[in-house]
Amino acid sequence: MSLRRLFALVPLALLAAGSAEAGRLVELQIVDRESGAILPQYPHRGDYFVAGAPGHRYAVRLINRGNERVLAVLSVDGVNAVSGETAATDQTGYVLDPYETTEVAGWRKNMDEIAAFEFTSLGESYAAQTGRPGNVGVVGVAVFRERAPRPVYRNKLGPASEGEAKRAPELPAASAPAGSAGAAQDSMARREAAPVQESLGTGHGQREDSSATYTSFRRASDRPAEVLSVRYDSWRNLVARGVIPRPRPQPDRPDPFPGKFVPDPPVR
Repeated sequence: MSLRRLFALVPLALLAAGSAEAGRLVELQIVDRESGAILPQYPHRGDYFVAGAPGHRYAVRLINRGNERVLAVLSVDGVNAVSGETAATDQTGYVLDPYETTEVAGWRKNMDEIAAFEFTSLGESYAAQTGRPGNVGVVGVAVFRERAPRPVYRNKLGPASEGEAKRAPELPAASAPAGSAGAAQDSMARREAAPVQESLGTGHGQREDSSATYTSFRRASDRPAEVLSVRYDSWRNLVARGVIPRPRPQPDRPDPFPGKFVPDPPVR
């Protein structure tokens, strides 16, 4: 199992049908862990949707497309997948090395365990059970670039003294932008016509081993470089809402090869 690194939530100054929603920096995929399949994404009215199977565990696959580290703040149903807070872009997340791919398969319980993401009914979702059902049905990631360290200027006589180094300006801590991607997302149940059955949510599944370590990260900006999101519901509901086209009935067609050998004709 790959080792994941968490961004420590302590200011350092004090210390778009396809398989993925692909941004410039990060690609976002939803993987059905029961089958291993990447769930296809269906574009509809400016959003991307995947069809989840009730009871199936899933993972959020994040792919760093570039040659620099990035911070990915992951929101599931409007809840931060690491801290459990109502999601905002200034919170903790996962740091991806250049061109790294990682799968986040659950709610982080500690540095060694997660509670598995699993598709369940809206009422059984973790967000609903913690009194936050308003954004059930969406997975989002806010991506931040890393700020390059500022150089410490040295005179021609040699390296900077300890005092000069301490006078190098410190970088301010990232502040929360106005609003957040998670809060801005309306729930699928609220924005669309009533589905045939109750909408899906993400449950708080069984505990699983999943190791992580802390690392430092300076955000290049207090606003994310990009925000990606994928909405989800059951196949039946997405068909009912017109997200997935209804299968067309196939007319009966004669089969030119219905049998194997020539039978005897009937006896008269």
